Amino acid sequence: MEIEFFCEPGTQLEWHEKWKADCKKFLMETVGIKESNLRFRQHEKDELAHYSDATFDIEYDFPSIGFSELQGIASRTDFDLKAHMAESKQDMSYFDPVKNTKFVPYVIEPSIGLTRLFLAALCDAYDTVKDEEGAERIVLRLKPEVAPVKIAVLPLVKKLNEKAEEVFTMLSKNFMTWYDETGSIGKRYARFDEIGTPWCVTIDFENSLEKNAVTIRHRDTMEQEVVAIPDLVEWFRKQGI
Repeated sequence: MEIEFFCEPGTQLEWHEKWKADCKKFLMETVGIKESNLRFRQHEKDELAHYSDATFDIEYDFPSIGFSELQGIASRTDFDLKAHMAESKQDMSYFDPVKNTKFVPYVIEPSIGLTRLFLAALCDAYDTVKDEEGAERIVLRLKPEVAPVKIAVLPLVKKLNEKAEEVFTMLSKNFMTWYDETGSIGKRYARFDEIGTPWCVTIDFENSLEKNAVTIRHRDTMEQEVVAIPDLVEWFRKQGI
């Protein structure tokens, strides 16, 4: 996956620095990769493409592999458009009406491998901790924005299915939600921890049937809080999903 960003000659190195910062910010803040597992590596002269005046890789510290390229950010000067112009015989220069100048734009090209990004996100999110009963559990600490399942709706027992399905129907209209009634509640928590689901919504007798509320379990802290069913959609929207 790549972007070709066009800029005025003479400004390309400034834009290149901005793209470096923005790409790292995307990996950290959107994907959720830890800064300690990322580093920049500048291409040496003997590996720098002949048309580039600056190329940096963002490398990720992969388990058992070490630091390896995740993303490249290259300042490609005017090579791309001049090559297109030579083949197409079309003028691709740009006229700046403010400066009254004409130029062939330079290109900044950030590029990233989708499968490498996917692998890095999984490696970075993988963790093992002790559960509520002291047993080791696997947790995929994906950011809620990129977790494939945002919410799991879990009736404590099958007798609570009707109420649980009501909650599931409401939430699934707004968020990627999964329903699970199979096995003990502890095993279901563990299943959703393993696939990175940030929140489990538990339907029980006391809170759900008597108070029209649910218990929300947080994946990363295992803390639980009670939220009224009519407030659930707004509660999750405030979480940024």
